[in-house]
Amino acid sequence: MLSWLVVWLDRAPRQVFALLSAGCVVMLGFGLYLQHGVGLVPCPMCIVQRYALILIALVAALAGATGRKGLHLGASIVLFLTAVFGAYVAARQSWLQWYPPEVVSCGRDFYGMIETFPLQRAIPMIFKGGGDCSKVDWTFLGGSIANWSFLCFCGIALLALTQLLQSKRRFR
Repeated sequence: MLSWLVVWLDRAPRQVFALLSAGCVVMLGFGLYLQHGVGLVPCPMCIVQRYALILIALVAALAGATGRKGLHLGASIVLFLTAVFGAYVAARQSWLQWYPPEVVSCGRDFYGMIETFPLQRAIPMIFKGGGDCSKVDWTFLGGSIANWSFLCFCGIALLALTQLLQSKRRFR
């Protein structure tokens, strides 16, 4: 049953990359809908996850636009590493949501940090996450946005790993 998927992943890498890019664009669009349509304010960890999705979408689109095997191999490596990074940030946010800190730190938004602090101080603050990161504003089937983001990043990492292994095999 899973063999048709493996065959498709092997024979249509450009389509796989294009679908991955489109999927990331859909997830980013949904995040923007939640922010601007529903009124949820993204925390610094949410913004970092968005940047990871943007990078994945761009790299996958570039790989999908070309048939060069070397670029597919390099793109698969970048996609895998970015997805693992995104999964780490989402897992950390999920952990903060399950075990909120006793003392809530200042939860500034991303733009407030950039405007208030020099860049070399703002960047580390973004990765720390504030009190806002432990807040669960929206759920679907019992999972928060961070939980679903973690699952999506894990799926992207598995897909990138599959493409990486297929690309290495095609080089032989």
